[in-house]
Amino acid sequence: MGPRFHENTMAYAIIRLSGKQYRVQEGDRIVVDRLGEKEGTTFHPDVLLFAEDGKTQFAPKDVRVTAKVVEHGLGEKVRIGKYRPKSGYRRHTGYRSKQSQVEIQSIVAPGAKKAAAAEKPAAKETPKKAPARKPAAKKPAAKRPATKAKASTPAKKKPAAKPRTAAKKEGS
Repeated sequence: MGPRFHENTMAYAIIRLSGKQYRVQEGDRIVVDRLGEKEGTTFHPDVLLFAEDGKTQFAPKDVRVTAKVVEHGLGEKVRIGKYRPKSGYRRHTGYRSKQSQVEIQSIVAPGAKKAAAAEKPAAKETPKKAPARKPAAKKPAAKRPATKAKASTPAKKKPAAKPRTAAKKEGS
């Protein structure tokens, strides 16, 4: 792949998916370790860095990246061979990692949000409140039946071990 990032032309973001970091722009398709999302669903990964026109922001809270899971698949097969000389020991196995292809649909920065809001006025929505929950009634602690105190008795001593003889007498 040739160079695809130009610092001054487009905005880019560094996102975190499955414990790994990827540098993405709008329209990019990246192959990542298998995600738990279904094909066709959109999600918002964590944004670690955002850069536009040479200005960078670390851990921006107002930048949002929208990504879509295009498909799930398997990676290339990795062949693994074990061999020990002069013993005839040979083993061959293979492995294909599970992967997901993700398309970056949009990177929305704070300035873009204001421009989008100016173009299209949003209808006011009243947030739905969850019904208030009553605290659960506390159950009385179960009481254990009273036990009689044990009388202290002296511990029994084990009988002393028999002494061993140092050596057996020979010829007796």
